[in-house]
Amino acid sequence: MSTKNYLAPDEIASYTIDTGIKKVSKNYFIQFLLGILAGAFIAFAAEGSNVSAYGLWSKPETYGLGKAMAGALFGTGLMLVIIAGADLFTGNTLIIMGVLEKKIKLKDMFMNWILVYLGNFVGSIFVAYMIVNSGQLHMGGNMLAGTTIKIAYYKVSLSFTNAFFLGIMCNWLVCLAVWLSYSAKDITGKILGIFFPIWLFITSGFEHSVANMYYISAGILAKSDSHYAHASHLSNESLDALNWKSFIFSNLVPVTLGNIVGGAFFVGAIYWFIYVKKSNKTQKSSI
Repeated sequence: MSTKNYLAPDEIASYTIDTGIKKVSKNYFIQFLLGILAGAFIAFAAEGSNVSAYGLWSKPETYGLGKAMAGALFGTGLMLVIIAGADLFTGNTLIIMGVLEKKIKLKDMFMNWILVYLGNFVGSIFVAYMIVNSGQLHMGGNMLAGTTIKIAYYKVSLSFTNAFFLGIMCNWLVCLAVWLSYSAKDITGKILGIFFPIWLFITSGFEHSVANMYYISAGILAKSDSHYAHASHLSNESLDALNWKSFIFSNLVPVTLGNIVGGAFFVGAIYWFIYVKKSNKTQKSSI
C-alpha cells in the first residue's frame, strides 16, 4: 500500500480533468462569484507585492532584488485561490484537458472562462478602488502611488508582440504552479508547489492578465489624484496614454491571448497528449 503524499504526473492529469468537470458543472452565478473572489485574492497579492518592493525599484542596483521580494509575496494570491477556494481564469485554461478528453463540452469551457474572467475583473477593480481610496498609496511620501502609476504605464506601453509572449511565459509558469499544487495531498505541499513557480514568474516580469486588472486599474484610478500623478514623474502625455482604452487593447487583450496559449497549450494540451492520450492508446493496444 502506497504512502506517498503526492500524485504522479499521470495522476495529476486525471485529477485536473476531474477538477475541470466540477468547475464547469457549477451554476453560472457560483462560477462568477468564485471569479470575483479570485480577482480580489490576486489583487491583494499584487498590492502587497508593490508595498514590499516599491522602494527597491527606484534604484537600478536594487531593482532585481525588488522583483524577487515582490515575487516572494505574490504567490499568496494563488495559494488563497487553490486552498481557500476560488476560480482564476488563468488556472482555468487547464479545463482544455477535459475538452480534449471529450468529458467537457467546448461551450461549457468557454462559458466558464467568460464568467470567471468577468468575475476576476470585478474583484480586482473592487480591491483597486478600495486601495486608492484608503490612502494606502500615501506610503513613502506618495512614492507608492507614483510607483503604482509607473507600473501601469509600463504595462500599457508594451507592444502587442511583447505583451503576448510575456503572457505566454507567465501562464506557462502559473499553470505549472497549479499542476504542482494538484500533485500535493497536504497543504504544505500545495503551498510549496505554488510558491516557487509564481516567485519565478513575478521576478522575471512576465504578464498576468488578472494581476494586470489590479496593477493597471490602480494606476488609472491613482493618476486622477494630482499629488499621486506628480509623484510618478511621468509627463502629461504619458499620463494621458494611461487610460481604460489602452488598458484593454494595449495590454489586456494580448496578455489574455498569451495566457491562454501558455496555459491551455504548453501545459494542458501537452500534458494531455503525454499522460492521457498516449496512456489511452497503450491501454487499448494491450487489450
